[in-house]
Amino acid sequence: MVEIVSRNSCIYARLLMGRARHAMVNARQKEVSPYHISPQQAYLLLLLHSVGNKTTLPELVRYTRKSINTISAELTKMAKDGLVQKTHETPKSTMLTIQLTAKGLEIYENTKKLKSDKAIMSALSEEERQRLISMLNKVINGARDYRPQPDE
Repeated sequence: MVEIVSRNSCIYARLLMGRARHAMVNARQKEVSPYHISPQQAYLLLLLHSVGNKTTLPELVRYTRKSINTISAELTKMAKDGLVQKTHETPKSTMLTIQLTAKGLEIYENTKKLKSDKAIMSALSEEERQRLISMLNKVINGARDYRPQPDE
């Protein structure tokens, strides 16, 4: 495999962050595949369990920082698979609440024991992990605050 090393450290850092994310998602996918769910679904099960018995789509969007369409589509798949239940607050309400089903709770209990994240991150000391968290938060904030400038 040809190693791409850019003279532009910004591009190279982005490339490495993408590779790291891809490697971690692949490891997690291998871990959750026996439960027939995706890493994203495992994350939503964790969130649903963490926020309590019921939550709403806007709340999940706030936690995940993903688009409402992305989360809604994932929850629709999960409802079809019997992992979550979507109910209207009142018969005429458009507001849906989402909660784990017994099957969703069982899969959550199994997947919370998985160890890929801990095993991968054990390559770093606690101090290095804290520095990484700090640096990644700076990158996230920089991306969030970015406003394209018109060409001059």
